Amino acid sequence: MTKTVGKSAVGRLKSRPQFLFVREGERRKGPLFLLEVRDRQMPEEAPRVGFTVTKKHGNAVERNRMRRRLKEAVRLSAGFAMEPGHDYVVVARRDVLHAPFKTLEASLKDRIATGKKQKRQRSSAAPGKE
Repeated sequence: MTKTVGKSAVGRLKSRPQFLFVREGERRKGPLFLLEVRDRQMPEEAPRVGFTVTKKHGNAVERNRMRRRLKEAVRLSAGFAMEPGHDYVVVARRDVLHAPFKTLEASLKDRIATGKKQKRQRSSAAPGKE
């Protein structure tokens, strides 16, 4: 591999088996989207991200708009917070369509970055809650 992969380079999840693999990982719920995260145990590889918008959230035009907004938010800011060797799937909720873009960016960035810390704190502070 002659190309150096920077911190902001984010790959894409494209096939169904890749999405199903991530589904078995950690889930981080939020008001705008659900974030599924799974460690591939390959820290030298770039993170990969996939986007899911179900048909219950509107017609094709609205679903594509939601997907485009999420992709742009990852490209501009959230990609920097993603850990190498991890896969992420963003499952959109209907509110993604009308949320201010800055709010969407901040929410995505926080969900990626703070999910790891929350998991550690919960396990020591409240062992029965998950």
